[in-house]
Amino acid sequence: MSSPIVTRRSAQQAKIQTRAMVKSKTSAIASSSATLASSTTTTTGATTVTTASAALLEAKRRARNMLKAQKNNTIAIQDGVTDNFQNAIIAKGLRRGATALIFDESMSQHRCLWDDTHQERPERFTRTLERCRELKLVERCLQLPSRVASKAEILKLHSDEHYDRLESTAGVQDPDAMEELSSHYDAIYIHPSTFKLSLLASGSTIELVEHLLTGKAQNGMAIIRPPGHHAMKSEFNGYCYFNNVALAAQHALDAHKLQRIMIIDYDVHHGQGTQRFFYNDARVLYFSIHRYEHGSFWPNLPESDYHAIGAGAGLGYNFNVPLNKKGMGNGDYMAIFQQLLLPVAIEFQPELIIVSAGYDAALGCPEGEMEVTPACYPHLLNPLLQLANGRVAVVLEGGYCVESLEEGAALTLRALLGDPCPPLVERLELPSEELREALLNSICVHRPYWRCLQLQQTYGPEEYAAAAGDNDVSLLHCVRRIWLGGELPPALPQSEQRYPTRGTSAQLEPQVVAASAARLQRLRNETQLLVPAMRVCYAYDPEMLEHCNLHDSSHPEQPLRIRRIHQMHESYELLDRMQLLKPRAATTDEICLAHTRSHVNTVRRLQGRSPEELQQLSSGYNSVYLHTETFKCATLASGAVLQAVDSVMSGETRCGICNVRPPGHHAEPDKPHGFCILNNVAIAAQYAIREYGLERVLIVDWDVHHGNGTQHIFESNPKVLYMSLHRYEHGAFFPKGPDGNFDKVGLNEGRGFNVNIPWNKKGMGDLEYALAFQQLILPIAYEFNPQLVLVSAGFDAAIGDPLGGCKLTPEGYGLFTHWLSALAGGRVIVCLEGGYNVHSIAYAMTMCTKALLGDPIPTPQFGAAAQRPATVAFQSCVETLQQCVQTQREFWRSLMFGCKLPQCTVGENNNEDFLAATMDQLSISNDDALGAAGGVDSDAGHAAQERPSGSKPKVKVKTLSEFMEEHKELLERQEMFAVYPLKSCPHLSQLRPELAPQSIDADAACVDCGSTAENWFCLSCWRIGCGRYINEHMEQHCRLAQHALALSLSDLSVWCYECSAYLDHPLLHVYQNLAHLHKFKEDMPWTHSCRKRADGCYSTSASQPDEQQDDCSSSSSNYYIQLERHD
Repeated sequence: MSSPIVTRRSAQQAKIQTRAMVKSKTSAIASSSATLASSTTTTTGATTVTTASAALLEAKRRARNMLKAQKNNTIAIQDGVTDNFQNAIIAKGLRRGATALIFDESMSQHRCLWDDTHQERPERFTRTLERCRELKLVERCLQLPSRVASKAEILKLHSDEHYDRLESTAGVQDPDAMEELSSHYDAIYIHPSTFKLSLLASGSTIELVEHLLTGKAQNGMAIIRPPGHHAMKSEFNGYCYFNNVALAAQHALDAHKLQRIMIIDYDVHHGQGTQRFFYNDARVLYFSIHRYEHGSFWPNLPESDYHAIGAGAGLGYNFNVPLNKKGMGNGDYMAIFQQLLLPVAIEFQPELIIVSAGYDAALGCPEGEMEVTPACYPHLLNPLLQLANGRVAVVLEGGYCVESLEEGAALTLRALLGDPCPPLVERLELPSEELREALLNSICVHRPYWRCLQLQQTYGPEEYAAAAGDNDVSLLHCVRRIWLGGELPPALPQSEQRYPTRGTSAQLEPQVVAASAARLQRLRNETQLLVPAMRVCYAYDPEMLEHCNLHDSSHPEQPLRIRRIHQMHESYELLDRMQLLKPRAATTDEICLAHTRSHVNTVRRLQGRSPEELQQLSSGYNSVYLHTETFKCATLASGAVLQAVDSVMSGETRCGICNVRPPGHHAEPDKPHGFCILNNVAIAAQYAIREYGLERVLIVDWDVHHGNGTQHIFESNPKVLYMSLHRYEHGAFFPKGPDGNFDKVGLNEGRGFNVNIPWNKKGMGDLEYALAFQQLILPIAYEFNPQLVLVSAGFDAAIGDPLGGCKLTPEGYGLFTHWLSALAGGRVIVCLEGGYNVHSIAYAMTMCTKALLGDPIPTPQFGAAAQRPATVAFQSCVETLQQCVQTQREFWRSLMFGCKLPQCTVGENNNEDFLAATMDQLSISNDDALGAAGGVDSDAGHAAQERPSGSKPKVKVKTLSEFMEEHKELLERQEMFAVYPLKSCPHLSQLRPELAPQSIDADAACVDCGSTAENWFCLSCWRIGCGRYINEHMEQHCRLAQHALALSLSDLSVWCYECSAYLDHPLLHVYQNLAHLHKFKEDMPWTHSCRKRADGCYSTSASQPDEQQDDCSSSSSNYYIQLERHD
């Protein structure tokens, strides 16, 4: 029996063409009724640029066929055209929306009647509002009217008895009775206003979420009390009565049908109530960071440990990071966000983020005894603000040091309003060993469920035994669970439970309180909150267009690059929102900060040279062309960046965009190189150090080519941290050689201040770059604590670039720009380097500008589900990141998480190898499938008779998993596509195989337009029509006549227009064979796992009864592997 995998090889390429190729070829000869693909020619100065035809662009943007497993094990196909720039186009109309704020002054009424020292007191609420008003934040917000939640809304999660019990306390003026009732609940007091205010808190939270989901606000904050995250279905707990955040999430699920909500709970106490509501629900990812101390800290529950990862459908969607010691601070919390929370968030792709914002981990809080400073909270929030399309709701929970609570909450609201994160006054403390252990434990147990958590290497028992024998297991993490919470109390009826009601508030020693108060006051005084009113400055000069290649008008470094960027900024109405800088040329003295004087003089002497002399001179350099105006353009480009440095460092604007050319990062101190004349960013960094006395400048270079010039200029300078992400290909990619490898860390005093992240495969996209940011760039950058960030923003890693071969999207660049804007108090300057698809770079730079302006950017579709096979690019990315972490951890202690994890963990969560698991999922046809070795014995002769001539009987067919593994690189390079057809569909009943025609002419023309390209054959009426990429006549016919099934005369596949899917079923073979006979002059091989029947009768049921399994096994794996060539 033939293989279930049908391949189209080179001998058939002339007959089986891609739709894009057919469309491109036929557009010139199609009838006048067909839509013609047009091309546009643009002339700029001496440069003529021809853009690609619309058909070719459409072909390049085709969505790739994707796996999507259904519950019935059928495979759906997503077909259609995807515009790579669609998100950037959508972003044109997106402007920064309002930040909503909701509160109610009456919430100050809730207090404990029998304990005036109780820490859940009205001042928590009133002082927070006062501080927000003092900073003039309230008046900048969209203030929403508060409302009470309805009973129906509360009963979505809480029981009737729970609601009625609290309702019965409304207005009761008997403190003794209220204290008696409160004593049956853990850490609860009930006031006559508690019922109404609890409804008000829940209703206001729901109202805030409603405004975000209906687009009336971009983000928002609910300053409310009482808090909610401990409240359970039928139990008050921990100052909480109704679970505000859980009710709002449930409202979003029910009213708006959201499928992915992320709840982030950084209150110092575990929100066990929220966890329990969604523990089995994959639609809600709950992520909690809380003090635990191995169960000895309240609420003293085993379920608060890292091993509680969800159950049922929610397995893998519950995250606990238990903090097992006091005194953890900014460095610990930043590490949790960078190493775990953010990677999971971008893989989860939330549609809404709700933050349970407790500030009891803040410095000075007697409950948490942690040391997170108020200014750190904006840094935790900032990277989330461009996820979920900006829909982030912050809801107040705990926090019992009023001074740190009011400041932390106010700075959180300030971040929501788009103000830059304030620089941290104190040097970032590095993560503690206890945090390292807890974080790695959590990563380890979630590793099987999340692709982004597969970055660490693993070890087995043999490796551990060998390391233990050598007394060196420091890089082998051991997963441990310790319980210090004592014996769990017996479960008693609520009426029999008793808890203390007085003197329950935590107390600190007076000297500790005084020291914390003094430290908080100093931090408040020294934290820089004043920012320029103008967000962004913009540098551009049309005179930079004059530098062009006189001998090659198609050279990729063309003047149209910056003109197109400028035009798109005009189209997106961004220029009026920025300060436009006056152009100026950099002086010789300024240029010589990074270059030799002889180099400057050499470039200056180009003026007045003939074209022939210029060509002769340029031949002495690597990939450089020269023009008589090269010196003027290069000095203008460098001067423009210096203008931006002056604007940002003097406080005129917060950040800058430099749309300049020629680029600079390849330029060496003594010569031009790689399209670059002067190293604009290097000159700017040296200028900032000299003119403004800076000690720490960060350069992030995301151009797809390594910035060899910048590296060489600063490799011995500890004042400049150079970080480059670039395609390397083991030194074979331009500029070639070993300088761009991960082991080049700097020289002498500059060791550790050069960080190379070299990609050894093409195809890197948003996911791979995001992981590099989270695992390396942001941790190191925060540890370095820069005073200015310069971005060498080459966009040749963008999708569609002719040189880069990578897949970054414009919105991906916008997201990374936003992440960098949290550094250096927002002082970020983005400077154009490479990028040679004028459409890609225009969209990409525009998204960077919009990010700096605070506009929402569509969230990149990272597409990293752990159920999908790992791409070749991703696997290579993981290898690179591991090498970089191992190399750089010598210099940066924030990279302490780069150790090996055990291959499996003891307990309920099996940490199986990811690749083995995913390939098993792909092995739909197995080695024992009928026909895998030539069929069963009784049918061997029959099977041999059915083989076409030239086939090889008795050759074992590869399983699908083997074939896919062998051709994984072809799939990733998009030279091969896997199509997964349905096994059956209800429209097969339309077929009458017994009435099939005698023959099918595979070369027949469309009856409507005469096209002979990509035609289809209607299986109901035998009509011939052209496909959707020609004039769509077959689709129009099938829709009108309700004939669902059509046969492709190109590749013999069958498409169901009603199911929107390809179909593979034995009933179709008679039609496919007729077309195959006409095309190839031989019968089509029988590829189905059931026996071929003489009567042609086959079941059309997707799930067949047992007695028919012998005839047509449901384990059939009818896959088509189609090879397409893109020239």
